[in-house]
Amino acid sequence: MFGLGSYWRLAVEQYKSLSRHVLTYMEDAVSQLLENREDISQYGIARFFTEYFNSVRQGTHILFREFSFVQATPHNRASFLRTFWRCFRTVGKNGDLLTAQEYHCLLQLLCPDFPMELTQKAARIVLMDDAMDCLMSFSDFLFAFQIQFYYSEFLESVAAIYQDLLAGKNPNTVIVPTSSSGQHRQRQPPNDCNPLEGVEASLFYQCLESLCDRSKYSCPPSALVKEMLSSAQRMTFYGFLMALAKDQAINRALGALPDKGDLFLDPAMDQELEKLVAQVSGLSVSGPASSSADTANMPVRNSPRINSPWKPLHHRRKMDAESEGSNEETDSSEN
Repeated sequence: MFGLGSYWRLAVEQYKSLSRHVLTYMEDAVSQLLENREDISQYGIARFFTEYFNSVRQGTHILFREFSFVQATPHNRASFLRTFWRCFRTVGKNGDLLTAQEYHCLLQLLCPDFPMELTQKAARIVLMDDAMDCLMSFSDFLFAFQIQFYYSEFLESVAAIYQDLLAGKNPNTVIVPTSSSGQHRQRQPPNDCNPLEGVEASLFYQCLESLCDRSKYSCPPSALVKEMLSSAQRMTFYGFLMALAKDQAINRALGALPDKGDLFLDPAMDQELEKLVAQVSGLSVSGPASSSADTANMPVRNSPRINSPWKPLHHRRKMDAESEGSNEETDSSEN
């Protein structure tokens, strides 16, 4: 679970993020106030602003919002990552393996217009650009998705730097993304002359350090990137992305998800689920005899069926732990 130090760092980062983006939340709050002024007038503007900023603090403000808002601030991105983990961690707990398309369906349950392109990029980190219909474990996809989603602009610049190094160009000419729109461009997979060789790791780090110094977007801590690259002489692009996704120190610095070993533990959520199950069980067994006479005299109404726009996920068989390895790892036999 999160240690005290992790909670403290997360609180500090959230405070800094919220402080830098107060105007973003004020504009959004006013916009929602104007759109729903008739409903809000019933319980007052002061209560609306109180509940709005409480939801921002708790990280629930991103639920079912448009993608442009979900990715607007680092706090929003971290909140979305944490919500996705808490909502769907049972997928990994049950050992289910899903395709990129199926993970995208889960993302769209929280953000209806979430772009498929980002899901594909995250899957490509896990699959190393192999067939995109291969199965992935929840933990593999989640940590790759975290890196791709939270550091999206940083990775766009890293891809350009990597291409320049392969071509022997001066990487200092790389243009760092500065658009505030946050639009995610299609990233072409780097065409390595020799994918197994990559580029010199020390030179690659020097370029990344310079990028982090001048970028206004979120970047991994340069000290952790240096430590990660110091153990290799050469590095490929997808090897770098995979190393970022697997590095638990970078995960702790980002502060949205627990360590991999604690990924399926969430006592607070488990407690809420237990309360909900107890309530439902209590309702189902409370006085059926006393209510049977009343219900017998009640008119029968046919409730209208509402078709869900989301197609249920295909059933996946659990991997055999002895023959296929741990279900925490991606099914590589599909590649």
